[in-house]
Amino acid sequence: MILNESYTLSNGVGIPKLGLGTWFIDDDKAAQAVRDAVGIGYRNIDTAQAYGNERGVGEGVRAGGIARDELFVSSKLAAEIKNYDDAVAAIDESLVTLGLDHIDLMLIHSPQPWADFRGGDYAEGNRQAWKALEEAYQAGRLRAIGVSNFQRRDVENILSACTVAPQVNQLLVHAGNTPVELMAYCEEKGILVEAYSPIAHGEILKNPDVRAMADQYSVTIPQLCIRYTLQLGTVSLPKTADPEHMRSNAEVDFVISEDDMATLRGMHARDYGENSAFPVYSGT
Repeated sequence: MILNESYTLSNGVGIPKLGLGTWFIDDDKAAQAVRDAVGIGYRNIDTAQAYGNERGVGEGVRAGGIARDELFVSSKLAAEIKNYDDAVAAIDESLVTLGLDHIDLMLIHSPQPWADFRGGDYAEGNRQAWKALEEAYQAGRLRAIGVSNFQRRDVENILSACTVAPQVNQLLVHAGNTPVELMAYCEEKGILVEAYSPIAHGEILKNPDVRAMADQYSVTIPQLCIRYTLQLGTVSLPKTADPEHMRSNAEVDFVISEDDMATLRGMHARDYGENSAFPVYSGT
């Protein structure tokens, strides 16, 4: 069962292959969502400072009835934090807000602030934020560190100055948006890719070609899309607060054929409807 499977990061830390994304889950509902997920068997929970639900996620982790060392909890530095002092303070704040003595994975959420996504040069600011992550990692407060939404040049900037290389790059990956070259570069550098929005924030549910392929496998569109990202070798992070969807999302013990994988990999489906307003879906 996929919930029992994991990858090993470059530093030897294990990370479950399937996780629970919590973007758009309100803080007052996050604890229940986490408890439900943990009860179903999820052991990988992903949040971020920008989601505004770290408090609820931490409550759910503490109340889930599972030993802390059996859970993998991720968070992310707010994209606007581009200096060392603010990054140090933000790491401390996440630990306090979550109510945890360590975070399993902490990422820089974006190489640019959201208001300037894919815009200006924040290379030095990212190096400063990374230094703060490195120090918290070396102190044992973070078990792994990484980045999110980083293009090759952004990763190279970190690698040029770091003492600890990023272990993860969390990217927008789904059927219709597969950044093959960037994923291959990350693999070459020993950086595991995590796939957020593997169901394209819901828009792919309307895609007739994907529906037809899902029907061939007698699975749902979300199941096909999650399985696709897993077969790419990524951690898959579908978001839901619905326990039935959590269960269904974990029922992916089937194999997509190589031909169908190639078809999905070659698809271009990047219309996110009203969600295109979000920087990560802006097409840049």
